[in-house]
Amino acid sequence: MDFLADELEDLCKKGLYRQMAPVDSTQGARFVIGGRECLILSSNNYLGLTHHPEVMRAAKAAVDEWGTGSGGSRLTTGNYGLHGKLEQEIASFKGTEGAIVFGSGYAANIGVIQALVGTGDLVLSDRLNHASIIDGCRMSRAELGVYSHRDMDQLEKLLIESQSYRRRLIVTDGVFSMDGDLAPLPDIVCLAERHQAFVMVDDAHATGVYGRRGAGTADYFGLEARIQVQMGTLSKALGSAGAYVAGSARLIDYLVNRARSFIFSTAPAPAAVGAALAALRVLREQPEIRESLWTNAGFLRKGLKSMGYHVPEEDSPIIPIMVGDNHSTMKLAGALLEEGVYAPGIRPPTVPRGTGRIRVTVMSAHTREDLDRALGAFARAGRRAGVI
Repeated sequence: MDFLADELEDLCKKGLYRQMAPVDSTQGARFVIGGRECLILSSNNYLGLTHHPEVMRAAKAAVDEWGTGSGGSRLTTGNYGLHGKLEQEIASFKGTEGAIVFGSGYAANIGVIQALVGTGDLVLSDRLNHASIIDGCRMSRAELGVYSHRDMDQLEKLLIESQSYRRRLIVTDGVFSMDGDLAPLPDIVCLAERHQAFVMVDDAHATGVYGRRGAGTADYFGLEARIQVQMGTLSKALGSAGAYVAGSARLIDYLVNRARSFIFSTAPAPAAVGAALAALRVLREQPEIRESLWTNAGFLRKGLKSMGYHVPEEDSPIIPIMVGDNHSTMKLAGALLEEGVYAPGIRPPTVPRGTGRIRVTVMSAHTREDLDRALGAFARAGRRAGVI
């Protein structure tokens, strides 16, 4: 396997080589990386719930009652009452008849897409959808039509040209993880209804963040009753692990029988389920946590733009700082780390070629002192890296 060394060397030359940062400990807004405390501006822990006392207590209590693992698939030995309770809470949260939990967002997307479409069907996917959606589409064996990012004219053209397919599924991120922008869901739903297609939304980065109740983009746009498949994760704003799919009772029953990544996977661990239940309760009872998130996001975005960074106008806790080439992106990330701020560079294939960036994410756990420190670090690092 001598080709491995050549491939790795090629990645280095292109500025695409990746290494994992050794996180020694974490306290919400700060990590200890390689023995040094750093301010974290790259976590999807938007509401800071991974260290919320109620969430941590619930995870520990679930272990005390149910043990550390579930021991098997939900269809064999792993169907604990705790899982059913979480699914009931998610269905209530999402305003749907039912819900089903998966071990990860990746498993949910590949399992659901493969279950819903196959040979003789068509999937229409936004060009900037998450890798798990792309892989689910490919693995489904359905035909794949990709439309330019948020391009509704192209989506309608594809729908008009595809009347002969058995089923047509439109699948989109609700919030795009690398840009922070929203899918035009009202337009997508109208097109789907006009052309007899159905819609799946991945709300991984919207769950807990967007909407009147934090229930995601369907909640945000008031489309709860018009989106057939709502997927989301428990591992980001809800501070736990795993994912869910919410929809009609018939959809959930179908996925129990047809989603291979559900059928053939061990059920989520009790600690994760207990933590997710507590996180949903905190989200409902403490709306001020979400308010802090949005206040922090607006403050940091405004400060970065005032320095001259290329930051999109989107109102989101995901703030991409567009740099361009891979080497400049990594130079800025390295300069930030020297300043004690961990915000790694994002490069292809995660983002399109030539759109390297620092993907900044804000948490409600960040204090104003944290954000002032971050802005100072970005000012110094940007000048040193030559990007501002």
